[in-house]
Amino acid sequence: MRKQAKSWLIKFLIGIIAIVFIFYFGYSFTARQGLKIAYVNGEVISGIEYQKEYHDLLEGLRRQYKQIWNDNLIKVFDLKNRALENIINKKLISKEAKKLGLDVTESEVQKAIMDYPAFQVNGQFHMGRYQALLSNNRMKPEDFEASMGNQLLDGKIKQFLFSFMEVTDREVLEHYTFANEKVKISFVQFKPDIYKKSIRPDQASMEEFFKKSRESYRVPEKIKIAWLELDPKAFREQVKIEDKEIEGDYEYRMDTFKEPHKVKARHILFKLSEDATEEKEKEVRNIAKGVLEEAQKGKDFAGLAGKYSEGPTKTKGGDLGYFQAGQMDKNFEDAAFKLKKGEISDLVRTRFGYHIIKVDDIKEERAKPLEEVRDQIAEGLITNASTELAHEKGLTLIDQMPYEADLSKYAAEHNLKVQYTGYFSQTEAIEGIGGTDTLRQSIFALEGKETSELVELEGKFYLFQVLDRKASYVPELDEVATKVKETLIVDLAAKKARAAAENFLAELDKGKSWNELAKQKKKETEKTDFFSRREPVPKLGNVQGLQEAVFGLSQDKKYPDTIFENDLGAYVITWEAYKGIDETEYLKEKEKYRMSLMQVKHKTAFENWLLDLRKNAEVEIVTSVTER
Repeated sequence: MRKQAKSWLIKFLIGIIAIVFIFYFGYSFTARQGLKIAYVNGEVISGIEYQKEYHDLLEGLRRQYKQIWNDNLIKVFDLKNRALENIINKKLISKEAKKLGLDVTESEVQKAIMDYPAFQVNGQFHMGRYQALLSNNRMKPEDFEASMGNQLLDGKIKQFLFSFMEVTDREVLEHYTFANEKVKISFVQFKPDIYKKSIRPDQASMEEFFKKSRESYRVPEKIKIAWLELDPKAFREQVKIEDKEIEGDYEYRMDTFKEPHKVKARHILFKLSEDATEEKEKEVRNIAKGVLEEAQKGKDFAGLAGKYSEGPTKTKGGDLGYFQAGQMDKNFEDAAFKLKKGEISDLVRTRFGYHIIKVDDIKEERAKPLEEVRDQIAEGLITNASTELAHEKGLTLIDQMPYEADLSKYAAEHNLKVQYTGYFSQTEAIEGIGGTDTLRQSIFALEGKETSELVELEGKFYLFQVLDRKASYVPELDEVATKVKETLIVDLAAKKARAAAENFLAELDKGKSWNELAKQKKKETEKTDFFSRREPVPKLGNVQGLQEAVFGLSQDKKYPDTIFENDLGAYVITWEAYKGIDETEYLKEKEKYRMSLMQVKHKTAFENWLLDLRKNAEVEIVTSVTER
């Protein structure tokens, strides 16, 4: 249609289609807008409100998924019900706000918009920027203002709810202690592998095991697809770049070809923490002064750096290479950029310690000449143009493709080659492509012979079509007999390891000594380092329930009431030692933990408040949104 856009026949057909849309779909749309979707405490949710919320959610997901989006994902995300739930919540919040006497005025909305950083130029609200950004995001000013009003109202409600909510010092201490206290344990391991060789499952035990766990052998839904790749590299020969294009691009992007002011420097670092004592600082400073005097007398700076520096560049004579503003500590930069070539700084204090800096070279700011970047510009223009040609080719293929066309036959008609995959599930990589979880989710949502939209992936463009689909099913035992046998052996071996561990723990409970029992059972005892609740248990990793249990042990109760298991075996543990929090570190991080705890309390309080509103609300669904 793009090629025949000026044809009188095309214009006539479009006119007929427009009339049909106006008289049929136009009426239908108006009718839908006028529907009553639901009542919330007697207040109606109209079709117009619902359509807007649904559209906003839909556009948000389209922007997120970009070319991978297809309309079948609407069902996957349950978008229609989500839109309705959002409106119900907004109605409840708005009504409750009125009861509380909370409101948002036009002047408050106006001020919030004018203070919005994205709409400011040089610290001042800029109407042009405001209109341009809304236009780019396909948003009307009145819609954005309404959204801003809702945000402000939401903020006022939260301020009201949280105004009397505090986090006490005791709560902070308990929260910090819970996260940072540490324990050390010992353990013995009972490995299932040592029992596997003796296990010989018979057919009856396999059948019984499979009957109990057959759902775990379910084969997921799988599809086989055809895919067409449009690689911009294949279009490079069609691109011809003229000198005037290169010159024009150079002038347009002149700022990108500027090289900033740079210095090449060496340094000698004397490490000193920011919270060092005066005595320690004086000690380090005196050492640094002595080295500085040697450098100022003309001693080889690189040699001094190799001898005295405590930084990672010590082995390179303190060489930092070239750097520009914004790449180093500000105090370090300020000193380095004031030096002339060959000059040595006085002592410079940063958060790392004391530095002595020597500038080896200086590169002044300059704009790279056209000839120096000509090839770079040409390559960029060719890449952009070939990518655009590949993209346009893909769009043309989609425009001209008949409904439910066979992708392989259609591609052959256009002298293009289609590639095929075997069957794969949604969690498996696409053969020859790989792809993301999002891409596979989108492809699995295609129906029948539907072809995907043009998808861009790692600089290439693709069309996908599902050729066949195998539904998920639970196989018969014969189909998975080998796997069932292997799993049963593992399961029985794990049970034997578990029984041995439980027996070990039972003997401990009877009063036997840990060391004597371990020696008797020929078990090696292993010890961990100290660890907190936030860390995996050293040597054990993640073992379900272990951390909760060990932090409940003490000198008076050294053994838990149960054993623990993971894929590597069963474990019996014993408490070794406890380490409390570091008071100095607690004081440093106290306010950070207070803020974290406050955020959790606020979030929980708001969710519970909204849940309570919903429980006590009268919600009547008049029109099913899932059938619309």
